[in-house]
Amino acid sequence: MTWIVFDYGGVLSLPQPESDADAMARAVDADPEDFKRNYWEHRLEFDRASLSPPAYWSAVLGRPATQTEVARLVAMDVASWAYPNEGTVALLGELIAAGRNVALLSNAPVCVGDGLDQLPWIAEIAQRFYSGRMGLVKPDREIYDELVRALDADPSKIVFIDDREENVAGAERAGLTGVHFTDAATLRGALSAAL
Repeated sequence: MTWIVFDYGGVLSLPQPESDADAMARAVDADPEDFKRNYWEHRLEFDRASLSPPAYWSAVLGRPATQTEVARLVAMDVASWAYPNEGTVALLGELIAAGRNVALLSNAPVCVGDGLDQLPWIAEIAQRFYSGRMGLVKPDREIYDELVRALDADPSKIVFIDDREENVAGAERAGLTGVHFTDAATLRGALSAAL
């Protein structure tokens, strides 16, 4: 039994638009460049659940974030990652309709994962793994080992798709078949060869 495991951001969704990041900064009267730099500097620890939403957003802002600001930023953050990559989502739908085993493995904090679970193209994926819920992040070996265990699958029977080369390399070190995502058409060809 082969599993096809998709990353989320940059694969099933489009990358976060710069305009959405700028809008988040403006919503809390933050300098956009400082905001975006801090957003990514602390993101992996947020993805790992080492930082709570208030702690993360306070780190991004460089000051204590209020409850209202945290709630607003979480909602805007989820929305900024909710633009589907139509080509990949169409391919995902075809795989599900064909009865293929598909799963999701994404670096995402719990609050973002909760929001993404409400999206129709994500809700169709029965097996969804978010780093925040696991306390593990890509590209660390442990997250792939936990994925293998949870799917009860041989690593060689898992095809993992990600737009970040370091995450693909991490999956390959764990024995998975890695596919570096560039676009939906190329992915379609890669999956035809791998399956």
